[in-house]
Amino acid sequence: MGRESSKKKIHPPYETHAENYYYLKQMNKKTPMGVVMNDGEIIEGYIEWYDKNCLKLNRDDAPNLLIYKTNIKYLYKLDDVKEKEKKAKK
Repeated sequence: MGRESSKKKIHPPYETHAENYYYLKQMNKKTPMGVVMNDGEIIEGYIEWYDKNCLKLNRDDAPNLLIYKTNIKYLYKLDDVKEKEKKAKK
């Protein structure tokens, strides 16, 4: 019993790759996304590519943007917002 308590606990991995999986999924489906910036500005488009520090957002009626992740507050799918609005109207 003394040996078991002296064993060090194994910590979960620091990197789960969940962020990478999410970006790849949205890129492959070309999901329309809303990007909320730290200052509250909302930019709409779809993610073309990403790396450790930034992502490239393609937009239909405006220039494409390279956005640093540190400037992003959160992301959301535009389709989810439209579905909620439809349900609210019923």
